[in-house]
Amino acid sequence: MSQTRNPSQVKRRRVFYIPGYDPIHPRRYRELYRTESTAQAAISNYEIGQTPKTGKGPYGWHVNAVIDGAKVEADVEVLLWSDIVRDSMATSIPATYWQLVRTAWTYITTGTLRRLMWMRKGPVIAALYPVGMLLLQLLIAVIAGAMVNARGKSLLMPYIGIVGHLISLAAGAALFAVILRWFKKKDGKFFAYYLMHDYAFSARWRGANPPALENRMDAFGDIIAAALQDDVDEVLIVGHSSGAHLAVSILADLFRAGRVPTGGPALGFLSLGQVVPMMSFLPDAYRLRADLAHLSGQNGVTWVDVTAPGDSCAFALCDPVALSGVQSNERKWPLVISAAFTQSLAPETWKALRWKFFKLHSNTSVPLIGPKTMTTSKLRLDRRRWLIATATARPQSPASMYPRPNTRAPRHDAAKAHAAARKGLALALS
Repeated sequence: MSQTRNPSQVKRRRVFYIPGYDPIHPRRYRELYRTESTAQAAISNYEIGQTPKTGKGPYGWHVNAVIDGAKVEADVEVLLWSDIVRDSMATSIPATYWQLVRTAWTYITTGTLRRLMWMRKGPVIAALYPVGMLLLQLLIAVIAGAMVNARGKSLLMPYIGIVGHLISLAAGAALFAVILRWFKKKDGKFFAYYLMHDYAFSARWRGANPPALENRMDAFGDIIAAALQDDVDEVLIVGHSSGAHLAVSILADLFRAGRVPTGGPALGFLSLGQVVPMMSFLPDAYRLRADLAHLSGQNGVTWVDVTAPGDSCAFALCDPVALSGVQSNERKWPLVISAAFTQSLAPETWKALRWKFFKLHSNTSVPLIGPKTMTTSKLRLDRRRWLIATATARPQSPASMYPRPNTRAPRHDAAKAHAAARKGLALALS
């Protein structure tokens, strides 16, 4: 990824990872990186090591690698917004069902769901999954509670009358509550509450960012802007899932404010498993659509979007700029390429992960092996790129900065985006 320097000579790099809607502690990312990078090093025959971060700043670690005799250093930092995620998830069971109603109403009445259904079916099914699962859980609890109530009345009312009726009603209500609480407790297996909170977080603001998240993004922008003044060869931003569209807005703000130096480090942006249409199709996502249009036309960044058809939770090979209706003649990015799990993962790994949809989406550093890895390494865009690499506040912008572009995403746009993705992948692999 280049701006003013040759990426083949990158020796020192700063990497900022922006996770998606995830409430976990950053230690998980560090441990995941440590185990998976070690496995990748064994496959690809290079050396890589990890040491604790020294100094202040976001949570992170230091990476040293030796690849084909060349030494690479990287400081990896995680730009966290997990506290905002946890706050949005701290709701009761009734509040979650109210979120379900409100979110479904927003996506259906605004036409967003209809437009999303023109895209890949996988992420749409994933979006509908928590609605269906939560309703199924509610139905099970209602049926079980009703059966206990009916049975109790038949046994008790002949003997104690209205008291038996009240006891039966209380027993049925108690079982109803116990079942719903059990399902919520086991959500680590079902992911229904987690995904409902995720979609509700976007739908509540109809595609806009809540104030707390805007403030956090400003802080992230300051950190990245400071890194662009460092004596390093490259600054790489990696945005995963919902973190991808946060990165788009953060980088667009930096370019608008003139905080990306022309003679500074190369600036790269790698979006992984993006779900941009889930946000950009919402009616009030004016900021995101404007940011997509602005960033896609910049010369000072290299933006590569990596998805895989095997990832059912991402909009695989769907150009986020074109689909959001903001493509212009000045557009240069992103380069959309496929991770092609069927070719890049070892057969046993793909077999183990194929039906674990959420794990496949969340685990962005699974060791790759096979022809896809070797082919895309010619462009330094394969997953090893990520593994090796992960070795002034923005003023309030006027409303005119965020125009209201066309929010419709017709079928022909989706077809063009898929054709462009295939063409880009063919060029990348040639």
